[in-house]
Formats: sequence, C-alpha cells, structure tokens
Amino acid sequence: MGTVKIEKANIEDAFILTGLKKNVFDTEKEKWLRGQADIVDHNIQPPGYDSIEKTRYMIRELNYFNILYEGLLVGGLILTVVGKRHGRVDRIFVDPLYQGKGIGSKVMRLMECEYPEVMTWELETSSRQLDNHYFYEKMGYKKIFESDDEFCYEKKLKEESIVDWESREITIHGDTLKDGDLSELQVEYSNLKNIDFYGINGSYSTFSNSNLSGVQFNNCKLSESRFQNINLQKALIADLDLSQSEMGHVTLGGLHVHDTNLGEKNEPIMFERSDFHGSKFENCDLNHVEISNSNVTGMKINGISVEDLMEAYNSVQGKREE
Repeated sequence: MGTVKIEKANIEDAFILTGLKKNVFDTEKEKWLRGQADIVDHNIQPPGYDSIEKTRYMIRELNYFNILYEGLLVGGLILTVVGKRHGRVDRIFVDPLYQGKGIGSKVMRLMECEYPEVMTWELETSSRQLDNHYFYEKMGYKKIFESDDEFCYEKKLKEESIVDWESREITIHGDTLKDGDLSELQVEYSNLKNIDFYGINGSYSTFSNSNLSGVQFNNCKLSESRFQNINLQKALIADLDLSQSEMGHVTLGGLHVHDTNLGEKNEPIMFERSDFHGSKFENCDLNHVEISNSNVTGMKINGISVEDLMEAYNSVQGKREE
C-alpha cells in the first residue's frame, strides 16, 4: 500500500476538493439510486456537496483535511470536533479511481491519532450504502440508530474507571457523568462552564437568565424550540434547515446571508414590515419576485435607478391613457 497522509485543507484547495467530492457523490448516486430519480438522499448527495462556497465554509469553520495518497490529493475528510471528548465524521470521500487501496481505513486511524483526546466518534450514512455499513463496522463502529433512510454509528475508543455517586445513583466514568436520570431536576446559580453534553435528551428543558456565550450546538434536534430575547451578536448560523420556520421582530443590521435556497419544494420566502435600507442583493435568482408598497428610494437594479424606471413606466402609461 502507498503512503497515506492527512493534512489541514486551505481555502485554495476548495476548487479541487469540490470537484473530487462531486465526482464521488455523483458516482455513489449512480451506484445506489440508479433509476430512482424521485428519491432524494442527503447522505448520498449532501446539500451543497457540489458548491465551492459550501466547501470554503467547511474549510473555515470545520476540521477539513486533505487526503493524500503518494503525495496526490485524492479525497477529503471533514470533521466536527467540539467539547472535550466527542467528534463527528461529517464526510469522508476518496476518488473512485483510488478506492479499494485501504486508503479509507488508514485515514480513519490517522484521524484518531490526530485527536487522541476524542473518546467517542459518531457518523451517519445512508441506509442504501451497504458498503459503508461493512466498512464502518470493520473500523469498530456500532450501529446506534436505524431508519428507512439513515444509519447512525458510534465508536467508543476506551472505557474509564467507574466510580459510583451514590447520592444520585448515577455512574461516573472518570470525570464523566453517564447513564443518569436527571429529569425534573432544577439547577440554579451553578457553575457549568466548559461542560460537555453528549447523547442527552433535553427536550422541553429551559435556559433562562443564563450566560451561554460561546456555546456550540452541533448535530442537535431543535425542532419546536423557542429562541426569544436572545443576544446573538457575532454568532455563526450556518448549514441549517429553516424551512417553514418563522422569524419576527429581528434586528438584521450587518447580517450576511449567502448560499441559500428555498428547499426541495422551492417554497418562497416572505419579508413583511422589514427595513433593508442600504442592503444589496448580488448574484441572486429573483425570478417571479414581487415588491409592492415599499420605499425604493435610491434602489438600483444593475446600476439602473428603480425610481427612474418607475417614472419612465408611469410616463408611458400616462401617454397610453391619453
């Protein structure tokens, strides 16, 4: 087997990485979804997989590695490593021309060496990609969830010594509180700084009058959640599905919205009673967009004043009516 290495990707690598990723995932679609054009499987073709801008975002914000085989860039490894001991394999892809050479197995081992502090790795794969199931199980991953569309796997690298916390009948592994039932517990005025929460059922819990600055939410289900009276200055909100959600009474000064779409059903969005003074829309698809009862003073389309366009239009309409 040739030499396999991983190294952190740079923004300059985005173009070739996007091309590799597109080739890999399109090949997977042809293999597992041939003749099933009506099926959308985001584990086989993740949203934005063919977007250079999405690749640049992931290089900036996630742990993105180039996969090198004999010094040649042949694939990529995308990870999310947050907290103290938990990591997530978001993507791993290898050029089909170089598959079957043991590159994937070597990359997974290199990943674990790169982050020795991570004790639990997790990942998701399509229920259709049977080769992936065999590969991950061979690498020591165990299935923890299964649905018609998706399998979730987890790998725990080592178990820690057990110490019982008898007052709560909760098992603590080293400094890890595990397998405990804390439902209905009320916590007040406590220092929880730098705590990791992993695999937690916190549905319908509340955080009020609390300092959560720097908190990270990754791979969490937040459906039906409520965020009200929240300071989100300098926050990063990306790679989200906000279809059919509602945003109201929000200050958007300086907000940068990019690489967005209207979802699989192409459902239009609506802005009401919003102030977009001085804003810009560049390189956007505005087919069938309607603007009515709005102040367009100083607004331009391709450098042409909308006011001048309206004046010319009204002038033509007036002459027609004469």
